[in-house]
Amino acid sequence: MIKKFEKAEEAFLVLTLVVMVALIFGQVVGRYVFSDAPSWTEEMARYIHIFQVWIGASYAVKLREHIRVEAFVTRFEGLPRKILESISVIIWFAMALFLAYFGTDLVLASIANGQVTPAMQLPMWIPFLAIPLGGIGMCIRLIQQLIRIWKGDYEMHKGGDIPA
Repeated sequence: MIKKFEKAEEAFLVLTLVVMVALIFGQVVGRYVFSDAPSWTEEMARYIHIFQVWIGASYAVKLREHIRVEAFVTRFEGLPRKILESISVIIWFAMALFLAYFGTDLVLASIANGQVTPAMQLPMWIPFLAIPLGGIGMCIRLIQQLIRIWKGDYEMHKGGDIPA
């Protein structure tokens, strides 16, 4: 099931990037060639980008590509290193869980309010859904990372290769 989640995440990021580039290209062509471009393309590209950022944050956890300061932690090996790495992951997990919980609250409040987007008239909860999805994705990835740390794999791997 985790492999399917990873493949779906990668496919989503690639597909939405292609769609977003096409929308922005269409917006530019419409604006400069036809002197008129539909407003919905800009809004749709914005919401796609929001989803890419939140889902991409989860994907970056998998690859261990988030920014972090390692000058202190890398001086340790063995159990002290595992403990420091675990503390870091647990704090990060708490933040991701916070985002997932309150992001879900935001989605539910938006559903109750019936707010819609300006150009496309989409329910506003759809763009807000990116926040809890990204938070849940990061939580899943951080649990995987914590397991890897305690199996002894706390080093970064070249090219994002992380043993399964």
